[in-house]
Amino acid sequence: MDKKAIEYHVLGLLKALGDDPEREGLRETPRRVADMFEEVFEGMSYTNNDIAQMFGKTFDADYGDCENTVVMKDITVFSYCEHHLALMYNMTVNVAYIPHGKVLGLSKIARICDMAAKRLQLQERLGRDIAEIISKAADTPDVGVKILGSHSCMTARGIKNPARTETRTYTGEFKNRPDLQRLLD
Repeated sequence: MDKKAIEYHVLGLLKALGDDPEREGLRETPRRVADMFEEVFEGMSYTNNDIAQMFGKTFDADYGDCENTVVMKDITVFSYCEHHLALMYNMTVNVAYIPHGKVLGLSKIARICDMAAKRLQLQERLGRDIAEIISKAADTPDVGVKILGSHSCMTARGIKNPARTETRTYTGEFKNRPDLQRLLD
C-alpha cells in the first residue's frame, strides 16, 4: 500500500471539496486517512490462500460416524463497498462447516471473517471468500455463510433507506440440505 500516494490524493480531495487542508482539524487528515486505510484495507494485501494459511490452525477431530457441525454466529465485521467506497456496517457473519477430520480454532473463524472483510468488495463476494477460506483452512467442502449488513451507500445517500442486506453462500452439503442451511439462522 502506497501511503504517501494516499496522503497526496486525500489532500487533493480536500481541496476539490472546497475546504482548506491547512485549517485546524484538517492538517493531519491526509496522514490519518492513510493510516486508517492501511488498517481497514489490510486484507487487500493477502489472497484467500494466504488468509487460509495465516489462520488455518486446526485440531484433530475424529468423531467416528457421527455428523457434527461447527456453527459460529454473530461475528461482527465491517467492510467498504467497491462501488462508492462507502462503509458496509452493522454486519454480522454466521459460519457453519462440517469437519472432516479436523476443526479450526474458534478464534480463527472470526479472524478469517475479519481479514476477508478488510477489502473493497461486494457483500456477496465477501460471503464467497469467507466460505472459500474456511473450506481451505479446515479442509472441508461443506461450508455455509450468512451475512447481514447495512450499506451506507444506501442509508446515507441515494434512496436513504435503512434496509439491511442478507446474503448466503453454500458449498458442499450445505447446497442441498435445508437442515444445514437453517443452522445459519
